[in-house]
Amino acid sequence: MLRQLAIRDVVLVDRLELEFEPGLGVLTGETGAGKSILLDALGLALGLRADAGLVRHGRDTASVSAELDMPSGHSVHALLVELGVETEAGEPLLLRRTLKADGGSRAFAGGTPVSAAVLRDIAAVSIEVHGQHDDRGLLNPKGHRQLLDAFRRIDTGRVAAAWAEVTRIERELGQARADAAESERDRDWLSHASAEIEVLAPQAGEETRLAEERSAMQAGAKAGEALSGLDELLGGSDGALAKLRLAARRIERGAADHPLLAEALASLDRALIEACEGEDRIARAADALAFDPARLEAVEARLFEIRALARKHRVEADALNALGEQMRGQLALIEQGGERIARLDSELLAARAAYSQAAEALSSARQAGAKALDAAVAGELAPLKLDSARFRTAIAPTEAGPSGTDRVEFEVSTNPGAPFGPLTRIASGGELSRFILALKVALAEAGTASTMIFDEIDRGVGGAVASAIGERLARLARDSQVLVVTHSPQVAARAAHHYRIEKAHGSEGARTLVRRLDESERREEIARMLSGALVTDEARAQAARLLEAA
Repeated sequence: MLRQLAIRDVVLVDRLELEFEPGLGVLTGETGAGKSILLDALGLALGLRADAGLVRHGRDTASVSAELDMPSGHSVHALLVELGVETEAGEPLLLRRTLKADGGSRAFAGGTPVSAAVLRDIAAVSIEVHGQHDDRGLLNPKGHRQLLDAFRRIDTGRVAAAWAEVTRIERELGQARADAAESERDRDWLSHASAEIEVLAPQAGEETRLAEERSAMQAGAKAGEALSGLDELLGGSDGALAKLRLAARRIERGAADHPLLAEALASLDRALIEACEGEDRIARAADALAFDPARLEAVEARLFEIRALARKHRVEADALNALGEQMRGQLALIEQGGERIARLDSELLAARAAYSQAAEALSSARQAGAKALDAAVAGELAPLKLDSARFRTAIAPTEAGPSGTDRVEFEVSTNPGAPFGPLTRIASGGELSRFILALKVALAEAGTASTMIFDEIDRGVGGAVASAIGERLARLARDSQVLVVTHSPQVAARAAHHYRIEKAHGSEGARTLVRRLDESERREEIARMLSGALVTDEARAQAARLLEAA
């Protein structure tokens, strides 16, 4: 609900703070006192067009703040999160707008700078302002289908679930067809490439093993070259070992004659032993380093094939097998793609049939709901002096969606024989406000904004019609906040809170003031509304009777 409205330097208002409460509140005052100024100021805080003419003469800036107090479960809180507006839990929401004399304006929600559009979005779910120039709320056909569903308590969940299933299958089918088309273009290449990998059949780690084997054989070949001819140098009749043995035999003959020769013989014996061991190791090394040149050639050929294929497909050699599996899988998908598409086609037909059935049931429920709503509104028209008017809930086919296949729009005909048309095109002025009131009363249980504001809903009527308007406004205000700018004493008498708008004159020119009236002041104000400038005792008595009857 609207808790407070603070206005600074807007036209005739210099400084004004108004506190509001739940229930029915009325604002009254003489013509020209400034009632429209209050609505214009509130419109600023709600994001309506900023007109530089609203800035009070001689001031640079005007500002308006509207404090909204919403229950924790109200939809405005989810909207604030979606819009990125930060607010304190449990604290009122402050909407503020400043307007410069040159036309520039700034908007804030909960202390966060926002655009005027954000203020309008917030206002759309929290405050309804109904007047002859208002194009939101009940006058906007975009919300009529939801209002009809809420009025009749129509459950749209089955249709929404069926639509979600249709769209899911459509997405899968589209992706399956796209995948199939792309895969089909690659069929020949996949077949060739996968067969190439399959024929080569590389094993995990094979490239590493082949590279190591090749390196070992290349090292053996190099070492073998170094050993070439060593057997001739060491062995044979003319080799180093034979010469050492010959030398040892010669020294052996004279070793007994001199100690040094004995030591020399011992040294030669040791050298012969070491040399023989060396010869044995060289022989064994030669055996170990021996390799088959044909094997080296085969290893190199296999290694080069694996590496070439890996380069061709831009993968590591060890990933070739996995790539081949992937390609064979893609080929399998190509083969299975037609079957999957056929299956999804069948599922889509079934899902669309289920959606159509649910949408038809929903349309039938809406048709029945439309008749009930038309009857409910019709029952409200005569007491509001709209006897010649007719109301209907027009339902027409529209594009399928999560809410069904119906377009819903409220239409009226204000004269006998006249065609039906939208509220905004057919009704005008007070008629429009009374149509809205009739709709509001009929839709009362369907939920409404926390605050509703009606601008001169009683224009051009009086007596019993004004009483009917007042009674219906009071009924609406039982579960919400209703504020009414009125000239009707019958409406004013129904109020729980009464504000009088006055114009005062001083050194700074005219000023608009607003006072909340007590019971005696209310009786005097209603008497003024009944009799005009000169308040008579009879008018006061009539005012008392109206207040007592309310």
